Amino acid sequence: MKRTVIIESEEVELKNPILIEGLPGLGMVGKIAVKYLIKQLNAKRFAVLYSPHFAYYVLVDNKGSINLLRNEFYYWRNEEGENDLILLTGDSQAQTIEGQYEVADAILEFAGKKNVKAIITVGGYRRDVTGTPQVFASATSPEILKKALEAGSISSPPGSPIVGAAGLLLGLAKFRNIEGICLLSETPGYMPDPRAAKSVLSVIMKMLGLKLDLTDLDREIYKIAQIEEEMRKIEEQRRAAEREMLRETREKISYIG
Repeated sequence: MKRTVIIESEEVELKNPILIEGLPGLGMVGKIAVKYLIKQLNAKRFAVLYSPHFAYYVLVDNKGSINLLRNEFYYWRNEEGENDLILLTGDSQAQTIEGQYEVADAILEFAGKKNVKAIITVGGYRRDVTGTPQVFASATSPEILKKALEAGSISSPPGSPIVGAAGLLLGLAKFRNIEGICLLSETPGYMPDPRAAKSVLSVIMKMLGLKLDLTDLDREIYKIAQIEEEMRKIEEQRRAAEREMLRETREKISYIG
């Protein structure tokens, strides 16, 4: 494989589709959010993207089968609204600068063929979080940014770089007359963060008029909270052990003296 390719398994015609991208990144926020959308909406996979710019290893599934790293496109027909959805997630982002541009260009070319006029990209914003994670929005136009702000997000700080597909897709989309918005949810970023994903999903739901059951996501949030509490206890035990060792060392030194 010498270049990025997209293989369609089903030809679909969609109504004013909006593309929502959520690839692996900080806190896995985008991937968690889009995979949850896919599950809740019962979206169907219709295309797969492969690229030589993904990491050079394969994944083994629960049946023992080997698969190249890939990105996957799903579609959902919105029977009650104006816009169908194309949902994009996957195993990896491109590992090089050149690869990021090539993959983004392939995604946008594919989106153009499907008559996509708007893109929502999702990711994490590294920050210490207190309370409910905030969602930062930046967009290609004031009009679409206004929709995100009305849905509960806040404007991204000026000069904030958006690294990877979440930013590059929108930067390149402007050359194809596709408008877009990037939604970044606050996250410490050191482990998968369903709490941050829930915040960004709440904004998307309001923007697009979607009704989703977030109960399963709440369960994941609880599991992660338990893991974090265990990690905190282990760290406290480690520090206590270090203090005890230091105390014993000082006592020995004092005795010898």
